[in-house]
Parts: sequence; C-alpha cells; structure tokens
Amino acid sequence: MQYFPLFVDTVNLNVLLVGAGDVASRKLALLTRTEASIHVIAPEVNPEVQRYADTGRILLSQREVVHADIQNYDLVYLATANDSLNAELATLATARGIWVNAVDNPAFCRFITPSIVDRGRLVVAISTAGAAPVFARTIRSRLESSLPQSLKPLFDFVADRRVEVQDKLDSTSKRRLFWERFFDTNGDRFDSRTAEHYHNAFNNLVSRGEILLLDDATSVDLLPLAAMPLLQRLDWIYSQGELSDELAELVRRDANRGELPALSELSQQYEQGTRMLLVADTQKISLLKAHFPMAKHLRPGAI
Repeated sequence: MQYFPLFVDTVNLNVLLVGAGDVASRKLALLTRTEASIHVIAPEVNPEVQRYADTGRILLSQREVVHADIQNYDLVYLATANDSLNAELATLATARGIWVNAVDNPAFCRFITPSIVDRGRLVVAISTAGAAPVFARTIRSRLESSLPQSLKPLFDFVADRRVEVQDKLDSTSKRRLFWERFFDTNGDRFDSRTAEHYHNAFNNLVSRGEILLLDDATSVDLLPLAAMPLLQRLDWIYSQGELSDELAELVRRDANRGELPALSELSQQYEQGTRMLLVADTQKISLLKAHFPMAKHLRPGAI
C-alpha cells in the first residue's frame, strides 16, 4: 500500500492553493466544504474562484507566487499551468516539511486527494494510487447510487445521541450491540420512525452467541456475500495457525485473536454471548461441527 488513507481534522488547518484556473476551481469545490483556512495565490483568477473570494470563504492574493509564500502552511496544492514551476515549488515545500500535492504530477506529491462520496458525517474515499482515476470515478458513481442522501441526517441524529448511549450503557460491547440493533432495525433511512427504533434498541440488550466455522483450506474469495456482515460482527477469532492476509482484511480489525481453546471454554464463551470464528483444518472443523450443531459453516457459495 503506497498511499495510506487518512481523514484529517480540518479545524485550524491552513491550506495554500497556488493557481486559480479550472483545476484550482475543482480543488476548491472540495476544500471549501471543510473547516480549513484557504489562501489562493494566482496572477489570473477565473470567475468561480473569484466568487469564493467575494463571499469571504477564501483569502485571495492576485499576484505571482514567490518562494517566501511556501511556509507556515499545513498543506499546499499546486495547480498552475506551469509544470516546471509546480515541480520547483513542490520540491521547496517538501524541503520545508510541508505536505504538498502537485496536480497531475504524482512524482512531486506527498499526498493525493481521493475521489470522494460525501454524505455529511459519512465520507467514503476511493483511490487507485493515481493509476486509474477514471476507474475510481466509476466506483464513486456506483457508491453515489447505493448510498442514499438520507444518511446525512441519520448520522447527525446518531452523533447527537452518542453521549446519551455512553451514559446509559456502561460497556463497549453493550454499546456495539445497541448500535447494531438500531441499524438492523432502522437501516439507512431517516424518517418519523427513526427515533422509535433508537429507543427500542435499548430493550433486552442480551447478545446471542454465534460460532462460525471455516476450513483453513477454503479460499475467502469464494465465500458468499452473506458471510461478510457476519465476519464484521465477531468478538473473537480463533485459529490453529496464522490467519491469511485475505481473511484478516475481512474481519473486524479490533476483534480479539488467539489459538483454538478447549471445547469447554468455547462452550462457555458461546453461552456468554461471544461471537466467534473458528479456523482450522478439515478434520478439526468436522469435530467442531459435531460438538456445536448450531454453528454456521462458511463454505464457498453457502453458509
């Protein structure tokens, strides 16, 4: 992974954008949605950039950029039509410890801006590490159609109630179970019944144990789509050996992990409501199936 995705808090973030043409306008269309302070430097300014300045959203300096400008910023975007100037300023910014993005020149970029699906508090970022931005836009269009606009007010509703949930429920596991129950009932809607679903989710917060079985010879690429949400709800992952990288990508990263314990311990955890994935060889999986008839066996194309 060449580019590691990060979400940066833009409060008190100082951004410099050099250039004020069409490319700069597209950058500003995203940057101005944030809380960042934005300074634009360019000798010529297109009408869209000028409108941002007229409303006071950006500070505009209509002049040529100089080396002394490349300092005291957190991020610098270089969007001039002069590639050699972009490269020169990018090298300077890097030398001064400033993260820089030279538009359409990955070799001089300390960071890149992904394709973004914006649903208020829910933001999805897509990147192909600069290899295929057209395909990233294709993925974005699919997500735009599958993520409804109702998610914006829904996550505002959830954010407003997080403190209340923390006060009412004294453990992380109970809070996770509460939110799972809320979203299972409410889905991605925000309507007159959302508040009702929220209050009902506090009732009978008792986790039911769950055991998933997976033969370590099974390719995770062949698992059915229905297995994916189950893998994301796990509390524990037990295995005879090390998990494959492919499987590790599909399970909760904060789930506990360990070697397969005794059957009696597994039974006790199941009774206590623990949700587990047991990964073992074919022979061991057969024994586990016999001991835990309620377990779900994850197999290619079926559960």
